[in-house]
Amino acid sequence: MKSNLFTVKRPFSTSQSSVDSKEVKKFQLLAHKWWDEEGEYAALHSMNDIRVPFIRDTLLSMSSNYHLGNPLSGIKILDVGCGGGLLSEPLGRLGASVTGIDPVEDNIRTADRHKSFDPVLAKRIQYKSSSLEEIVEESMETFDVIVASEVVEHVADLEMFIKCCSQVLKPDGSLFITTINKTQLSYVLGIVVAEKIMGIVPEGTHEWEKFVPPEELERLLESNGFSVTTVNGMLYNPLSGSWSWMESTSLNYAVHAVKAGAQAHTTDTLPETDSQQRSATAGTAGTAPDGPV
Repeated sequence: MKSNLFTVKRPFSTSQSSVDSKEVKKFQLLAHKWWDEEGEYAALHSMNDIRVPFIRDTLLSMSSNYHLGNPLSGIKILDVGCGGGLLSEPLGRLGASVTGIDPVEDNIRTADRHKSFDPVLAKRIQYKSSSLEEIVEESMETFDVIVASEVVEHVADLEMFIKCCSQVLKPDGSLFITTINKTQLSYVLGIVVAEKIMGIVPEGTHEWEKFVPPEELERLLESNGFSVTTVNGMLYNPLSGSWSWMESTSLNYAVHAVKAGAQAHTTDTLPETDSQQRSATAGTAGTAPDGPV
């Protein structure tokens, strides 16, 4: 695969944006609800039980140099679409230096207010009301890790979003994405049941047309200089309010991809991704998929 598609260092103009203004208005209305663990974002709170260990254990498996008390110490993480800081905070508690960005100013106010209650987090996390495109020029190859959890199904231009991720990520850096597959099952369970019947999330939160099949996401990642290492299926049980790993990616799924290293930029081809590496594993035994609840 040609690598010249991702060697361009010129940042995108800030006149371009992957932010969907309709999505901003939706989340603006719920900005004060982020830290209500029983409210509209309850499923995101419980998702931390699997997405945080997935990120932590994957990163630790790639490095032999870490602190026991703060295993992610020294790692610079960009949390794109951070909302009220639900994922930024646990990553900060693990020792990471976290920058959280979100285009909704009220989300950032909520995140800033909540982190201020913990002096340690106040030092480790900084929030900024911004789109990804707006920080590209000042943040070229700045971050070791990018997380975009439950974000890509809300962006207006997914390819631009992936390109910008590549630009602000260091060579050999990791990108973690969780999102929803575009299947008939995801429409029935993710929209009809979750929004219209059970009210797990507010009606209108998702648009099925913007859901992203893992094959499409992998194609976009690989065409922009990433090697996809893991694709894991995820399942939410609304009765127990808990998430678990599963082999099928027909509903929710998580992806880990690694940006090509500096050496790869001088070659014409990238190593082929071993499909065996994309089995439903979650890094270490502590986060291995345990199937549907």
